[in-house]
Amino acid sequence: MSRWLRFFVTAGICFLGAQSLLGADWLYLDNGQVRLGVDRAAGASIGYFGERATGRNLLNHYDKGRFIQQSYYGAKDGSDWNGKPWRWNPVQGGGWRGEPARTLAFTNTATTLYARTLPKHWAKGADLPEVVMEEWLMLTNRVAHLRFRMTYSGATNHPPAHQELPAVFADFALTNLIYYKGAAPWTGGALTRRVPGWPNEYDKGLTENWAAYVDTRDWGLGVFVPGTTEMTFYRHPGKAGPDGGGCSYLAPIRTLAITNGFKLEYDVFLAIGTVSELREKFRSLQAK
Repeated sequence: MSRWLRFFVTAGICFLGAQSLLGADWLYLDNGQVRLGVDRAAGASIGYFGERATGRNLLNHYDKGRFIQQSYYGAKDGSDWNGKPWRWNPVQGGGWRGEPARTLAFTNTATTLYARTLPKHWAKGADLPEVVMEEWLMLTNRVAHLRFRMTYSGATNHPPAHQELPAVFADFALTNLIYYKGAAPWTGGALTRRVPGWPNEYDKGLTENWAAYVDTRDWGLGVFVPGTTEMTFYRHPGKAGPDGGGCSYLAPIRTLAITNGFKLEYDVFLAIGTVSELREKFRSLQAK
């Protein structure tokens, strides 16, 4: 399940107060090759990734649900998303009406960006203090390394559900979804190529643990989540570009039950290049 839309300074950490419903607060990591940007006015969610030389952003951030961000699902709770029955759903960016999640702490050094976020319930727009989301973001050459952590202290034991690890919203101009689903990963076997439509589709054969959205030149954005072999994906039609209504979505998924004391930490790698370049880069990361 997924959405389609979907200071005080102490020891170098910024503690942020109330944030406006309007406007963004972007901050970037830039190593001269690639640039990664987060919106501190939306839970420090990732809404920019691109090559430094071109300045083109390959991500979509049309609304608070469309970032590279943490998002989790639990029990039905009587909530309503724009006339649709919904469920417990903490989202790093904020609620569907535009309510921004609060960035509680933020550190930015020359090499690493850290944030701690109080997420919003996607349907209700309410704070969910029983959930803490954290992220550590780093750049190495043309690769972004994202480490996400979610800690849950609530009393409700939620049933198992598909969890987005993480939600990824790419530019609608990246039309082709590429991945390997064969029985012999990392041996150069033929890739699966498709142009997704709407609504969600699923595949349990992500045997190399990566997928990419690319253009007609086979160039674009790759996402590698070690150990994750399932994903959901779609393309929602509309205007292309970072703030356009169209998007190309994918999310590596695992089925997990969020119960009292639950903690999840996982790594994600983003890269830019041709399909062959992306596959080789992810192969080398897998070997490590």
